[in-house]
Amino acid sequence: MGTLEERVQQLKGVVTEHTGSNVADAKFAVEVDGLLSAFYDDIGEIKSIRLQSLFDLFLIKTLYVERRSTDGHIIDYLSSMMSSFLFTRDLFPLVRDNRRFGFMLSDLLEEMQNMTRFPNLFEAYRKLGDYSLFITGIFPASLSRRRRWQRSYYRAPTVDVHYHVSNGKNYYHLASTHEMADETQQRMLLSKLSSYFEIYMGAMNEVSERYVLGFDMNLIADKMLDNFNRFRRTGDEVYLENARKYAALLKVDRASFPRLWKLRRAPRATLL
Repeated sequence: MGTLEERVQQLKGVVTEHTGSNVADAKFAVEVDGLLSAFYDDIGEIKSIRLQSLFDLFLIKTLYVERRSTDGHIIDYLSSMMSSFLFTRDLFPLVRDNRRFGFMLSDLLEEMQNMTRFPNLFEAYRKLGDYSLFITGIFPASLSRRRRWQRSYYRAPTVDVHYHVSNGKNYYHLASTHEMADETQQRMLLSKLSSYFEIYMGAMNEVSERYVLGFDMNLIADKMLDNFNRFRRTGDEVYLENARKYAALLKVDRASFPRLWKLRRAPRATLL
């Protein structure tokens, strides 16, 4: 079977090998769903998988299976970009701390105004396209309302999702027409990022909502019920505890599912 990491990389290899077509048939889709399900198994355990491989899996699901993308190199580029931003800026803990998250996103927006920090124009255009796609893809809600941490020049009504979409498409186009696009063998890739920016943004929106800032609630609900039914069949308390953990993620009302929290009766003592 292999580890979760190995199985994800095998799927990614299939996607990359067939770049130019989409081979996500029913069997492929079932395998992807199986890996997503495996990621949520044994909720009390830590999964050993690289962040980029995790994003590979999420993007294969949302972009390749659901949106029928035909380019494995795009998936690799996006997963690398997302993991780089999220890892280097340590944003996972920040989603629980609005104040700290606000300052980090504010710094990211400020970097977009300073092109002198890049080694050349090609890197500037490409990275600024990445910034726009990352912000609109992972944190679109941050651009739709004012926040107290925003500096005055970020409060202009034009600096919203549409503004960053337009900028991102333009930056990727400029990068694709730069002479270094051929040297890095990224001309076609950058051109696609410009032309289909909204499609990739939509896939990243779904990744953000279902996996980064939230959970796949349908899958979590299935896991809760599966564990509860296993507990009923086997009496193993481990399944009951797992079911309760999944229920906590779903914020299940105890009154609506009392059997999940009902304490088991202690076994009667046997008189010898």
